[in-house]
This record gives sequence, structure tokens and C-alpha cells, in this order.
Amino acid sequence: MTPQADVFFLPAADGEQRLCLFHAPPGVARSKVLYLHPFAEEMNKSRRMAALACRALAEAGHAVLQIDLRGCGDSSADFGEASWADWQADVRLALDCLDSRVPDAPLWLWGLRAGCLLAAADWGRPVNYLFWQPMTSGKLALQQFLRLKLAAEMASGASKGLMEQMKAELAAGRAVEIAGYTLGGGLASGLEAAKLSPAGPPGRVEWLEVSTREDAALTPVSEQAIKGWQDAGWAVRPQIVPGPGFWATSEIELAPALISRTVEALA
Repeated sequence: MTPQADVFFLPAADGEQRLCLFHAPPGVARSKVLYLHPFAEEMNKSRRMAALACRALAEAGHAVLQIDLRGCGDSSADFGEASWADWQADVRLALDCLDSRVPDAPLWLWGLRAGCLLAAADWGRPVNYLFWQPMTSGKLALQQFLRLKLAAEMASGASKGLMEQMKAELAAGRAVEIAGYTLGGGLASGLEAAKLSPAGPPGRVEWLEVSTREDAALTPVSEQAIKGWQDAGWAVRPQIVPGPGFWATSEIELAPALISRTVEALA
């Protein structure tokens, strides 16, 4: 039986805290894994899937750390106060914490959706990547988020010119309210500039996407991104797994095959 996760607050800059959950394996860790959650409401929709996958990985011998980034979940600050640089600092903070608990084990950064964009950087150490439904362009991720407000305003006929207006507000450093979230300019500009590009010494990439279609294939965008990683020397293994897009469904849904395939991929 998997022990309960160790829940704690990790001290951060300026007296702030980050909520963390550490899932310890029953014995010596085969690897250490840092999970980076997706953007805004996708994080909440994915919490159940992330929790089940963390437990499954711990049972399989991996030490897993989850962190709520600044302004997210139960961590300090509001979402509108967070910047992309804050989130990068949180990753470094979490890596130091993981190193202190598991000094000697291969490192995996596991991202879901926009969390993959945050993970893909040179962290000054060898890293392997586990990508769940990776977004390859931060610019596209930002546009998709802005469209949530666009869709909400269409019924009233107030959507004309709204996309340009929101982009102008963000570019000027002013916050925009979207789908219950306050998006600040510092977070928007950092997300927009992010790309899923290889950095640092080459390692392994487990690239997992889900689809409800039996004949599903990788999109040309994914194939192009994967080629870029392979050309840089990374060993990339893409797979399509049966399951729903749980990060965006109206009800909380699960993709059990994705969890089992993830455990197999890190074996």
C-alpha cells in the first residue's frame, strides 16, 4: 500500500510559501520526478489525474514531488501577481528540495500541457523529460487562453477587437480578467515567449498524447517539435494513448491508460 504523501509548505522568497506534496517510494528511489502542472483552470481539472499518476509512480519506485507554482493552488500570492520568472524560480526551488530528499537518482521533469513549456529549459544538470500532451508554443497557449474571454463575449456582440485590446493591455503591463483569472503582463509575456525547444545536455524524452480516436496520429506540429529534439541528440519516444482530454472536460475525467503507460515509460 502506498504511504500518504508528505504535504508541506516550502519557504520561498519574501516570506512566501509554496505548497508541495512529496510521494516517497517504498525503497531506494529508481528516479526522482518533479511534476509541473498546466495553466490556470487546466490545473484544477487535472489534479485527480496527477494525484493518481504520482501514487502509481511512487509504487513503482520513483520519488515524486508536486509543487503549486506562485499564485496557484494553495501557494502564496494571487495568480495575477505571478510572472513566468517567478515560476522558473519555483522550479529551481523544487529541484533543490527534491535533491535534498533524494540526492542520487536520475532526474525527470514531468510537465502537462503548458507545464512542458516551463520544464523545457537548461537547468544546469542532466534531465530527462516526461511530456503529457505537450504544448509546443507558448504563443499559441496564450492565444488559446485569451480566446476563452473572446468566446464568453461573443454572445453579447462585444468581442469585436477584443483580442487586440487584451494583447495591448498585457503588452502595456496591465492585467486582464479571463475566465475567473487575473492574467498579469509578466506571466503573459513569459508564456508567449516560451517554446518547447531542447536545452542542456541530451537525455530521454517520453512524449505521451491522448486521443479517443482509434486511428489517432501525431499532429504535424508535434512531429516537427519531436524532430527538433531528436536532431539535438535527445532520445524521444512518442506514443498516443487512448483517453479523454481530461484537462479540458466539463466533468472530472480520467485516462487510466495514460497512467499505466507512464509507469512503463519510466521503467
